[in-house]
Amino acid sequence: MSICLVIPCFNEESRLDIHSYKEHARNHSHHHFLFVNDGSSDGTLKILEEISRDSSNIDYLDLKVNGGKAEAVRLGLLHSLKLGEFSEVGFWDADLATPLSELPYFEQVLSEKKYDIVMGSRVLRLGGHIDRKWYRHVLGRLFATVASITLKLPVYDTQCGAKFFKASLVEALFREKFVSYWIFDVELLFRYCKVEKQASEKIYELPLNHWIDIEGSKLCAFDFLKAPLELRKIYKKYKG
Repeated sequence: MSICLVIPCFNEESRLDIHSYKEHARNHSHHHFLFVNDGSSDGTLKILEEISRDSSNIDYLDLKVNGGKAEAVRLGLLHSLKLGEFSEVGFWDADLATPLSELPYFEQVLSEKKYDIVMGSRVLRLGGHIDRKWYRHVLGRLFATVASITLKLPVYDTQCGAKFFKASLVEALFREKFVSYWIFDVELLFRYCKVEKQASEKIYELPLNHWIDIEGSKLCAFDFLKAPLELRKIYKKYKG
């Protein structure tokens, strides 16, 4: 199984764990990393140029203008189709809040070929190590409940930044720009559910073993106040 992981980057110079990425790429030749520089104003692009020179399975896409995470992910996933014949492609948070050690668990589920989408889920459970600030957990649960009621999406954790898709679905799912900004994950799932009548059987939420709330996140508590408006935009866009 060959996979491509898109990693959106905006001013990540101080947060990119280059050693972890290079070591993983060296030990897993069937894993391909595609970093997307989303118009960064710091030294992110220089770092990506250097790391791509050192590893044959690391590439980067340079977007001159910052378009936001949703657009960086969308363009990155579409670009991944030009890099090789991958069975699955996905996206991952640049700060490695979800560590790369979780990838084998994703691969295990993906290898079953039963699911179109496999997404990480930060479920608090015995045996799991989910280090998440209490207020983010509370706001996340509140948002997930509102999203589930509004859009009828029975998903526990829509916002975890670790998701995989069958490569054959990428063109259809990401061809069109997203109307939402920071909850494009919800729009993406809603977009999929509108065309796949058996979506509940084709999406798998994988409970993560490890996840850590990394300092410096660009998402703030105020962003959650925008949720109702964002959800309404999504509903109006796809209600037909």
